[in-house]
Amino acid sequence: MNPVIDANTTKKSAGFNQEDWSSAYCNVEKEYQNTELELIKGEVPKDLNGTFYRNGPGRLERKGDWVHHPFDGDGMIASMQFKNGIVTLSNRFVRTEAWEEEERAGKFLYRGVFGTKKSGLALSNVFDLRLKNIANTNVIKLGEELLALWEAGSPYSLNPETLETNGLSNLKGALSDNEALSAHPRFDPGHYNDPRMVTFGVKTGPKSTIRLMEFSTKGANTGCLITERKDTFNGFAFLHDFCITPNWAIFLQNAIDFNPLPFLLGQKGAAQCLKSNFNRNSKFWLIPRDHGVSAKTSPRIIDAPDGFVFHHLNAWENNNEIYVESIFYDDFPSIEPNQDFKKIDFTQLPEGILKRCKINLLTNSIEEKTLSNQCCEFAMVNPRKVGLHARYSWMATAEKETGNGPLQSIKKLDLVNGKSHTWTIAPRGFVSEPLMIPKSSSTEEDHGWVLVLTWNGALQKTELVVLSAKDLSHQATLRIPIKIPHGLHGSWVDSNELLMEK
Repeated sequence: MNPVIDANTTKKSAGFNQEDWSSAYCNVEKEYQNTELELIKGEVPKDLNGTFYRNGPGRLERKGDWVHHPFDGDGMIASMQFKNGIVTLSNRFVRTEAWEEEERAGKFLYRGVFGTKKSGLALSNVFDLRLKNIANTNVIKLGEELLALWEAGSPYSLNPETLETNGLSNLKGALSDNEALSAHPRFDPGHYNDPRMVTFGVKTGPKSTIRLMEFSTKGANTGCLITERKDTFNGFAFLHDFCITPNWAIFLQNAIDFNPLPFLLGQKGAAQCLKSNFNRNSKFWLIPRDHGVSAKTSPRIIDAPDGFVFHHLNAWENNNEIYVESIFYDDFPSIEPNQDFKKIDFTQLPEGILKRCKINLLTNSIEEKTLSNQCCEFAMVNPRKVGLHARYSWMATAEKETGNGPLQSIKKLDLVNGKSHTWTIAPRGFVSEPLMIPKSSSTEEDHGWVLVLTWNGALQKTELVVLSAKDLSHQATLRIPIKIPHGLHGSWVDSNELLMEK
């Protein structure tokens, strides 16, 4: 039996090997269908039943040409189905139109948002403003559709069981042709009796318009648009994520400028043309939800703290106060045209710090509090606590306590008293986004499991790890038969939900 990297410890390592980390960046070379995974340590809980879907870049290189940034890689969906202690894997590339074209051509035919250039002459990139929908950021199930999401385009619809691509989805007519949809929906657990999916689209420019949409996720109208509204704000909006409470959808407009000239001239990708503006305040945009107490009223605009935010953890309300928990960076992290992402110096990049902002709706004032100084990403609460005051959070962190570094640990943080549990696979292992799955038969907030795909740098293999959500004690490790690059977001569909739909 091969060795497994795992631990439940707070010991600190001397560092990490850059090649161990970068070796995860490779093409996914094979697609599997319902292949049973090898259990190499522990035991899979028999009452953990459902499907773990995960999205991320799977095609990073074509005939020696590499993407400039892994976020430009074509989406590959992995589906890991848990049933009575057995886990089976299916994986498949999202067959977008552009992916099909480039597969036939064997080269990059489109520029990437994060700096990837078309294969061939540099001049071929000048004034080519086409964007390739890479469908690589998130994957969620809505009704009978499995949706591969990428925020600059419409979602791609997949078969939830076979992962075959059906084509672009307009969400039962809710979207116009090629209308962009966020890759970060929030799932309301039932603030208005029934659960629903809350999401948005944004059109940017000197003024930016947010289209806020809510979809049914239960009953005969599953997948149908329930309500929507559009609001226009001054300034350029770079919005990757948002959060919700029962009455508000909360966005943070980062203080950032966009200079399109290098993009037009083919010198940079669109995202590389973003730059923090330290002379301008970030803003919280608070949009009333149409079923809340402030429905149909105008949005609230309130100055936000300095920093750049990709991801929010959660938000909740207490009388006239709103609490918003987010991961703040000192600056927008970017990989410049002359940099190799596989050799990036983590010490030169800002780290993500989890903070809480208390917004007073009577005075429009904000109080800021740091919840953890350890570099973190991909934080989540129990899905039943979305929009409510949650005590616990699970996140991926750097292994060291301060400063930036690759994600090598999973942390459970008590958001009330600051106590934590840590599971680490440093120095030669690396983690991705953790997914907390609540135990269906329990009402305890931290009763359940945490699923995480990891990269074993010593063996050059991807592994699936199951942890206890309560104390991060190790439950099981399974070997994945393909190498999956460091990826992005995923979701869980409980087996009971699948049975109800059938």
